[in-house]
Formats: sequence, C-alpha cells, structure tokens
Amino acid sequence: MRKKFVRILWTVLLSLIGVFTLGIVCIWTGVIGYMPDMEDLENPVNRQASQVYSADGVMIGTFNYGDNNRVNVAYDDLSPYLVQALISTEDERFYEHSGIDFIALSRAILKRGIMGNKGEGGGSTITQQLAKQLYSERAHSTFGRLIQKPVEWVIAVKLERNFTKKEIITMYLNQFDFLYNAVGIKSAAKTYFNKEPRNLSLNEAATLIGMCQNPSYYNPNRFPERARERRNLVLQRMVKNGYITQSDYEACAGETINIRFHRQTHKDGEAPYFREFLRQYMMAKKPDREDYAAYEERGTTENWAYSRDSTLWEQDPLYGWCNKNFKRNGEPYNIYTDGLRIYTTIDSRMQKMGEDALYEHLKANQPGFEARLKVRYPWVYQTGVPTGKGAANLQRTMRSTKRYHVLKEQGASDEEIERSFNTPVEMKVFSYNGGSKEVVMTPMDSIRYYKRFLRAGLMSIEPNTGAVRAYVGGLDFNFFQYDMCSVGRRQVGSTIKPYLYSCYFDRNEAATPKTVMSAGPVKGCRWVPKGGRGGAMTLLQGLTRSNNGVSHNLIHAVSPRGFWNFLRQRYNIFIPEHHVSDPLCLGACEISISDMVSAYSTFANSGTRSMPMYVTRIEDSEGNVIAEFTPIMKEAIAPSKAYKMLVLLKSVVNSGTGRGAHQYVHGVEMGGKTGTTNDNNDAWFMGFTPGLVCGAWVGGEDRDVRGCIGQGAHTALPLWGRFMKKVFSDPKLPYRKMNKFEVPKDFDPYGEETEDDMSIEDVYE
Repeated sequence: MRKKFVRILWTVLLSLIGVFTLGIVCIWTGVIGYMPDMEDLENPVNRQASQVYSADGVMIGTFNYGDNNRVNVAYDDLSPYLVQALISTEDERFYEHSGIDFIALSRAILKRGIMGNKGEGGGSTITQQLAKQLYSERAHSTFGRLIQKPVEWVIAVKLERNFTKKEIITMYLNQFDFLYNAVGIKSAAKTYFNKEPRNLSLNEAATLIGMCQNPSYYNPNRFPERARERRNLVLQRMVKNGYITQSDYEACAGETINIRFHRQTHKDGEAPYFREFLRQYMMAKKPDREDYAAYEERGTTENWAYSRDSTLWEQDPLYGWCNKNFKRNGEPYNIYTDGLRIYTTIDSRMQKMGEDALYEHLKANQPGFEARLKVRYPWVYQTGVPTGKGAANLQRTMRSTKRYHVLKEQGASDEEIERSFNTPVEMKVFSYNGGSKEVVMTPMDSIRYYKRFLRAGLMSIEPNTGAVRAYVGGLDFNFFQYDMCSVGRRQVGSTIKPYLYSCYFDRNEAATPKTVMSAGPVKGCRWVPKGGRGGAMTLLQGLTRSNNGVSHNLIHAVSPRGFWNFLRQRYNIFIPEHHVSDPLCLGACEISISDMVSAYSTFANSGTRSMPMYVTRIEDSEGNVIAEFTPIMKEAIAPSKAYKMLVLLKSVVNSGTGRGAHQYVHGVEMGGKTGTTNDNNDAWFMGFTPGLVCGAWVGGEDRDVRGCIGQGAHTALPLWGRFMKKVFSDPKLPYRKMNKFEVPKDFDPYGEETEDDMSIEDVYE
C-alpha cells in the first residue's frame, strides 16, 4: 500500500513536472500566450517621444501622446545612484541570475504565499518587471492570469539572452511610469526635480527609485512623508549592499525631499509656438481639394489656401514629411511615438531674446491700448449683454471656443450653451503680474478679458539660407495659443509696397530709383487713395515717404492682375483672387509674418528669395540620420533689380518712415519698411540687415480695433528694435555691425550717377 502511494506521488510529481515543462515549451514557442519573436526581442517595441533640438544643441521640447512622454536616456547618462538604488531595492542578485532569481522566488512563495507575510518582497527580478512592462497584456480570464507569470519568466530569460545587464537596467528606467505623464527616468527627473538624470543626488535618486514599488502610494508630490520613509528604506538597502556608507545614510536620511514639481505638457519647453507649428507642418497630409471648401471666397474659381498648401507639398520636403516618408515596415513615421530627433534651425538664445522683446514691448504698451479700447469698445469692459456689433463679436468668438464645440458635441441646446457661458466658474487667466492669476468669472467675461490684451508676433530668418532663428507666435502659449507667425494673417499695409516697386523694376529695365512717377489720381479711376491727389516724385521719394499716390500709379502701370500674379510666382505669396483690385497696392490683403520675412529675404540676398528653413536633419531613435534638409531658394528678381530696391529700402530707414530703427541699433547697414492699415488696425515693420531679416506685427485679437494700435513706425518698429538690439549686444552670436550688403562695386543703381555721388537730398531737390 505504501509503495503504491509513493508511486502515485511520483507519478503526480513527474506529471506536474512534465506538464510544467510542456507548458514552458509551449510558451517559449508561442503556442500558449503571447511571445514576441526574436526580432521583437532584439528591438523591443518602444513607443517614445520625439525630441526637438535647437541649432545650438538645446532640447527645446518633445512630441508625444498625452500619456507617453517618454524620452530615452543612455546608461552613461544615468546617475550611478539610480542604478545602485534600483538593484538594492528591486533585485539584489541582478548580476548573478539569468532572468529568474530562484532564491527570491522560493522565499516569496514560502513567506508571502504560504505564511502570508505581506511585508516580504516579491520574487520578480528587474528583468521580469521589464518583461511585464514591454509585453504583458492585462489578463482577462482565469487561464490568462495563470499563465501570465510563466510568460513573464520566459520573456525575461529571452531578454537576458539578447541584452546586457546595462541595457536591461536602461530599458527598465526608460519604461517605468512615474505618474503625471512622466514616463521614463528622464521625464521623471524633469517633472519632480527639474534635473537631468545624470545630475540627480543620492536623495533624489532614492526618492524616484522608491516610487517603483507603488508610484501612486509613494508619490512625493502628494504624500511627502510616505515618500521620505520609502526613500530611507531604499537608502538602508543601499547600505546593506555596500553602495553607500552608514554615514552617507545618516546624512541623507535626515534631509527633506525638496521637489521642484512641474507637470510636463506639450506647452512646456522653449519656443512653444514654433514646436506646435512644426508638429502640424511635419504631420500635414497631402492636400485634398475637397478639404478646402470652407475657404471658398466670393465665388472665385481657385482656392488660394489649397494652392498654397499644394505648392508647399511639392516644394518643401519638410511639409508633410511624416506622410511622405516610411519606416522599414512600410508605415509612415509617427512624430509622437517613433522617438525621432529633430534638429531645428532655431537658436535658443535668439528665441529667448525674441520672446523677451515681445513680452517687454507688449507690457509697456498695454496700458495705452487698454485706455483707447475703453473709449472705442466699452462693451469689452462692461458686464451684461452688449448690443449691436459688440454682441455679434462676442457670439462669433464664443462659437470658436473649445467649450462651445464640446457642448455642441454633447447635444446641448443653444439655451444651455448660453447659460453655461454666463455661469461663473473658477479659472486661471493670464496676468502680467506673475504670469497668471486665479479668478472666478463667467466664460463670456473671460472672452471679454482676453480681448483687452495687445497681441504681437515676431519672426527672424537668415536671408542667405532661410534658417529660422527666432519664432515668437504670441505673448504666452499657455493662454494665447493662436500663432501669429504662420497661422495668423493680417492686412500688411504699406509693407507690400516694396513688392510692387520690384514688380515695376522687373517690367521696366530702364527704371531707376530716380525715375519720376506721378503721385496724382489715375485717369478714369474713381478710387483715390489718401495722399494721392497731385504732384510727382521719384521712386526713391515715393517709397521713402510711403506715398500712396505713387503706389496707385505703379499698380496701374503693371496692372492689379499682373501684380497679383507677381506676388504668387516670384514671392510665393498666395492671397484670394478677390483682392485683384487697386487697393492691393496699399496692402489691403492678409499675409502671414512667415510669408513676409521669406519675401523680404529677396532684398537682402541679391534678388534670391529663401523659403523659411525650419529643420536641418532628422535622426531615428538609434541616432541614424534619416533626413537632411538644405536651403530652398529661388530667384525672385534679377540681382540688378534687387540692388535698386536695396537703395530704396535703405533710404526708408535712413531718412523715411523707418528711421527710428537707428535708435535701437547704431552703425548697422539696414533696410526696411513700415506698414499701417486703415484706422490703425494693424502695425507692421519689416527690417533686414546683411545677416538677418526680421518681421514684427502688432495688433488686437480682433481685426477691427480702429484707432487702438497706432502706426507701424511707433508700434511695430520698437518691437523689432528691442529684438535686434539684444541680438547685436551678444558677441557670441555671429552678427556684426560692420557687415555690409553684397553689392558689386561697379554697380550704378541710377544709370548715370553712383549712389555715393547722389544723396537723398539731391533726389528730393
């Protein structure tokens, strides 16, 4: 009987071993459960954020989905304390096992499973935890839960076969979710301590590793005392394993955890307007004519926006790059998950200068803007429901908000939406005092509140390459997310005149800066611009004084249609066809700052227009260069015509409407043009030196803020001047005051006399 019982026991034991072995074989081969193939193990699926770098090597931000702000970091960039703390706490025999620690597993089964001692650690190794992070899906059945652990064991063994211990440590730390969208140690170090992983102290490293057991429970932001106790336990285990001394422990254990918590979002980082523009630019899809129906205007046969985007798709490799290029598996690149390294042309120093200049300028001019706004638009400041134009303005703005669209999608009625917008709620709004403030107001009053702020945009490129060095789309991306560099388009006023003059030079070979043009009314034309009622003057005088009558005569000399085509074909400026009329000569059309700076590069670059160049190269997650970009340039006008235009535009800043530029930058050769639209709604200044073209616009949220902005020379030019003064004050930047425009020494812009022989006073006489 006893022998029979022993045989039964052996049979059961061998059967269990056989079943277990068969199960492991089935798991190993993928018959049971999910088992990645060898290629997947060698290249684990690693959904990570793409990183954006400035031209001077600063990481200015990332692109990622909301819950996956992972940026991988190399082993050599980890603080040694991180590695030591992780091994001491999670896997003491990490360097001794091959994926499964049978001693720890046996202890866990005995003490936790049989004896019920929950205080004992588990048996999972770091490699097993990594396997779970990378591959294990949540089990949805009893069978699934039973085989989940063996699956992790097998994957852990395979990981150990294919990766070094350093690589496993690195992958684990790059994969772990530390809460608050801080996936991976790089994001965690930034979120909790505003540091790079390599710079974490013993205290900080132990705190983050302490979170690995249960990040929610040991969250130092919410439960500092729990986190401190857990940190001290990590330190004790580091002492036990010989990584730190008892004195190190005692010195650190008494310290508080001084976190510098800041939750990372896509709004964080430098140049947020630029990064958001770049994200949309690279992810753009091939233009489809049907998607542009909403842009149809006044019955025109051609859609200007579709034409513009189609041209970009064909001419600029960066536009829609993610949908033009494909990975080895045939899928298009995904800017959010493929871990791309995008090296831009932005200079982080100049970007900061641009942002500071814009902030300082708007803050200084805000009181005057508000004072004029109170007089002309009192409904912005009054409570209650305005009537007439004010009511229409508020309703139009309300319908463009995210709140309105969410309520509509939820099926709310117009009455419910109106009630929601007039119910006070707690919110954070922009303030020049501290950047923001907590208030209680209705969403409708918040719309009124934001209409009170003066807006601006600034962009600077190098004319000989198109490299974008500074891109400031607004005041504060957290509160004013509408990009006034590339998305926003405003009437440009007199800054369009240099294009018109260059068009005239292009059509008339004999024309020179001293060619005389009528400044009076055009025969047979009922429309007469202000300042266009008589007399005659040279082209040099006409642009220097920004005379509207001369411009009116010029557009009739080349025809409005001819000028409209010239803008498109030579300067890549696309505007709706209904603007083909006389007022086009005064800038009665809307153009973006980015298009303006690109077009003005023509005058600083011997007639060659440079498209804005945003990126120099793109690397994959392994550092392989997968795309390189070079300047895209096209001759807009002949060099001789560009030199003539240079004479005119230098005169504008030396003796004309733009002469205030010299108050900010002394001893620099420059050209430029001011621009002001009807009733002072928009103010512009386009200025350039031999090394930089910079465009500045200042206006209100609404296009119609009559009399509230001021002239370009007094409102936009000072913004340009603040920025350029900062640039030329930094000796580390490559721009020098002594640089000159490249003009052949024997070139005679006047045809008879040289520029040196004729002053502007001679021409005026």
